[in-house]
Amino acid sequence: MLRQLGLAALTLTLLALSPALRAEPLAADAFVRQLSGEVLDALKTDKALQGGDLGRIRALVDTKVMPSVNFQRMTGSAVGPQWRGASPDQQTRMLEVFKALLVNTYAGALTQVKDQTINVKPLRGGADQTELVVRTEVRSRGDAIQLDYRLERAAETWKIYDINIGGFWLVDAYRGQFAKDLANGGIDALINALAQKNKSTASPAKS
Repeated sequence: MLRQLGLAALTLTLLALSPALRAEPLAADAFVRQLSGEVLDALKTDKALQGGDLGRIRALVDTKVMPSVNFQRMTGSAVGPQWRGASPDQQTRMLEVFKALLVNTYAGALTQVKDQTINVKPLRGGADQTELVVRTEVRSRGDAIQLDYRLERAAETWKIYDINIGGFWLVDAYRGQFAKDLANGGIDALINALAQKNKSTASPAKS
């Protein structure tokens, strides 16, 4: 499961590194195809990212990933019903530790970028829909990994709010991981548990 979450985190980065979208809005599948193609090429030539440079990854997340993700929706969905009852301070702290969790996961996941290619499958659903699933496959040396993206239209672009890798949705996977801490001590217990986990994984090995 950790490997799957790492790959899922990687795909968020793959979809977020490219330049700003053109003024004319893209279809959801074209959005995925364009960004993933551009970013795979960039990552394959960036030795610092491949080496897990945490400072560079943090800058990448802050400037490129977050604008392409509805992170509040993703966090709230992963926490579940207790999110709605959390105070503004708790929500802010939860967003911070969940973001750090994903950043630390990227550090290992980005080193896996080697010779992958992405095949975007035909889009299901009408062009006027505001929420769509874009289905893709990532191929490496003949092996195929299922990657599906839940996207929502936001003004003239799309934002990611969940990812399915190999049949497991990222939000569902985190919700399952978070349930024990939430049951034992509420959202504060979850925040503290994630903060401790982040401390233990904040310094990936350097190449």
